[in-house]
Amino acid sequence: MHGILNDQSLIYLQIARMLEDDILRGIYQEEEQVPSTNELARGYNINPATAAKGINMLVADGILYKKRGIGMFVSPGAGDTVKQKRKAAFYDGFVKPLVKEGTAISLTGEELLSMVDRAIKEGEQSC
Repeated sequence: MHGILNDQSLIYLQIARMLEDDILRGIYQEEEQVPSTNELARGYNINPATAAKGINMLVADGILYKKRGIGMFVSPGAGDTVKQKRKAAFYDGFVKPLVKEGTAISLTGEELLSMVDRAIKEGEQSC
């Protein structure tokens, strides 16, 4: 188990996000078992039902699957599923509001793309 819980969002969402992060980083590979709800509950000192809610979200998204009587495992293609899910959330949460604000201040598409390109280059220089 990796990560620290905070007060920024609901605990079950944080549990799901941490497991997704671990899948993206290769800590949990496809077909590998992830911590049980009881292990997560003990590790983070939370209610097992809260941990189960986070795990069940990942099952619903096809990122984890259950082997009856054994536990939860990383689904084949889970890394790609997480990336697609996050790209969609990035688009909705950042790109659309960016375009909306750009339109509100009368930026052209070309000006907006130029600003994004500049930010990308600045980000590459700071790495």
